[in-house]
Amino acid sequence: MQSEKILPGLGGERYVPYEERTGNESVVYFTRDLSAAGLCRIYERVSGQISGKVAVKLHTGEQNGPNIIPRPWVKELTEKRIPDAAIVETNTYYRGDRYTTSQHRRTLQVNGWTFCPVDILDEDGAMMLPVRGGKWFTEMSVGAHLTNYDSLVALTHFKGHTNGGFGGSNKNLGIGCADGRIGKGMIHTTPGSDDMWDIGKEEFMERMTESTKAVIDHFGKKITYINVLRNMSVSCDCEGCAAMPVVTPNIGIAASVDILAADQASIDLVYALEEKDHADLVERIQSRHGHRQLSYMKELGMGNDRYILLDIDNGDMRITAKEAVKDVVPFAG
Repeated sequence: MQSEKILPGLGGERYVPYEERTGNESVVYFTRDLSAAGLCRIYERVSGQISGKVAVKLHTGEQNGPNIIPRPWVKELTEKRIPDAAIVETNTYYRGDRYTTSQHRRTLQVNGWTFCPVDILDEDGAMMLPVRGGKWFTEMSVGAHLTNYDSLVALTHFKGHTNGGFGGSNKNLGIGCADGRIGKGMIHTTPGSDDMWDIGKEEFMERMTESTKAVIDHFGKKITYINVLRNMSVSCDCEGCAAMPVVTPNIGIAASVDILAADQASIDLVYALEEKDHADLVERIQSRHGHRQLSYMKELGMGNDRYILLDIDNGDMRITAKEAVKDVVPFAG
């Protein structure tokens, strides 16, 4: 479908305060414990529907990328909580360390993702999943191996993104499950163009979100979302060692069975930081109209942007985002 370059008035540059949101509330769990133990504990809170053959969708990073989720954390999670899981990835649309399957496999070795199976979902091609209710797509091309799995855990390094504003669970699935040749091209590029960034800001957010919807509709209730708010550069892990330096403080881990609630709570935690601590990341989110990811997820019925935030470090006490970050240590460089 041919696109317009600019879609004005959708509000993707504007943060919507909690009191202006409407609708039901979902549950989001939170821990400040940025460790393998913290990751395992919070996974237990959101894993009730995860069973059968489990895929863990993880951004494994470019070679020697400094900001990805630490490998020992993922190793402990998979060995202790999801022993038969496979990490799943797809090849990239851009030319780099993960453009072809053979390059991707070498990068996995360099980055140490060797402790459990890693399935490159589009190694044997792609398949189409339906997109229900979208305005850009009726179907999305994903890695052909995706439907080999019964359940999906979106284990996401939450951070900024050069064009998406931020990368949360929505980006992890929408871009990360789309295959490297067809699906990612559908999201990034208008037909007949060779410019992978010729899509207008808010349209890009919508295309990415429709891709995510195809994935979560496929898995239904057998999917869950964990966002790790650590080493949050304004750059994506796709940029590897070229990523901008981290200047945002580490916050913790947020998890939910509601993708919109997980990403919205993560955004709220960032915005709850002192202005001097979140300025760079907030500027990246707003200047790229990243909030359109959230509002479009809501329009598509993918979840709630209102939620109950439960602090698992303190007996599941209900807290606000501001309370969650009150003891965050400012980034010292």
